[in-house]
Order: sequence, then structure tokens, then C-alpha cells
Amino acid sequence: MKDFLVIIPARAGSKGVPGKNRKILGGIPLIGHTVFAALEVFEPHQICVSTDDLEIIKYVESAGLNVPFVRPDYLSGDDASTHEVILHALDFYKHKELNISTLVLLQPTSPFRKGHHIREALNLYSNCMDMVVSVTKTKANPYFVLFEEDENGYLQKSKKGNFIRRQDAPEVWEYNGAIYIINVESIRQMKLNEFTKVKKYVMEEVSSHDIDTNLDWMIAETIIKNTSGQE
Repeated sequence: MKDFLVIIPARAGSKGVPGKNRKILGGIPLIGHTVFAALEVFEPHQICVSTDDLEIIKYVESAGLNVPFVRPDYLSGDDASTHEVILHALDFYKHKELNISTLVLLQPTSPFRKGHHIREALNLYSNCMDMVVSVTKTKANPYFVLFEEDENGYLQKSKKGNFIRRQDAPEVWEYNGAIYIINVESIRQMKLNEFTKVKKYVMEEVSSHDIDTNLDWMIAETIIKNTSGQE
């Protein structure tokens, strides 16, 4: 996996949970869970933490990683896109004349994604596709429980289908935000939501838990409490 680069995006700001990437979960900063999962699979020099937070840099370096740059201010605000952050990191390594063909994006808001999940997703990837992405089966099935307002203000099913029971509707998947294995050639040509050659890697519900709000954080603490000492 010499042509792989892992990017862990971890800016200082956060609206939902202020300072969440460095907030302590299970005895370590949130970002630590992702750093240690990445280190189960990749060498330290393959892992890039893209951050503007000096406290995160200090912690990451204490965990054995070298932080090659401080993310610039224009990529650290609420309006900065993940696509821009990825291209910034790729361009940095391109100027170092490093040949990177595959990018692994690991968001620190998925603390229950482990090294074995990353390995399993990698086994599904080939350079003929745009991306392998981690998913979980959605509870909000558009054939059954999702509705949109029509021009008259009445609710209509988001996706038409005559299903009486939820389990009869087609399976629908949602990105869980934990793992993205991306063809670098593809990400330089288009954005993630424009990819067409995408394969899914299915993760169970607990491992898919993503932290975006204070409620998500409380649920994560409950998961930690109830799984302490278990694999």
C-alpha cells in the first residue's frame, strides 16, 4: 500500500459539539480513536492529519505522527468543503513528488470504526472504480417513511412503491461517514457526490455511529460505557 495516503480532517471549529475533535471520549481525544485505527493498517508517514488546531497537532505528534502542515484559515471555516481539504493535502504531497494513487479519508467523528473495518473496505477497492464507501442500512427508507411536500403542501412519498411493511421495501443504504477509499484520479476530476463507480462496504449500526450533535456525543459515551473491555 505504498501509493496510499490517509487524510484525517480535524479542524478546530465545530458548531454541533464545540471543540469535539479534541474533546475527551473514553479517556482520549475524539481524534485519537481514528488515529489509532489508522495506525493499525498504515505506516505513520502515510497518515496526514489536516488541522488548524495546535492542540490537536500536539496530541497527534505525541501519538507518533508527523503533522506536515497547518491547515490554512481559508480551509478551516464552516464554508470549507471536504473536497477542498482533500485537494489541498494532495497538492502538498504532489509538490513533495510523492506518487499517490489512492486516498483513504477517515473522519474523526466515527470513533467506533476500527482497523479491521478499514482492511475489509480496502479489500473491496480496485483502481477501476471511483470509491469504496462505508454504509449502514438506513432506518429512514424513502419507499416507506420519508415524505416530501408537493406543490399543494400535501405530503407525498419520496420514492413511490406499494409496500405495506417496511421489510418488504427495497434495501436502502446511507453513507455513515466512517471510511472513504477514493481513486485520486477521480477526486481530481469531480466531487464525491458526482462519482458513479461506487461500491459499498456495510458496517453494523454501532460501528457506524457518527458524532455531529450533543445527543450523538451522549450516545457515544453510552456505547463506550457499555462496550468497555470488549472487542
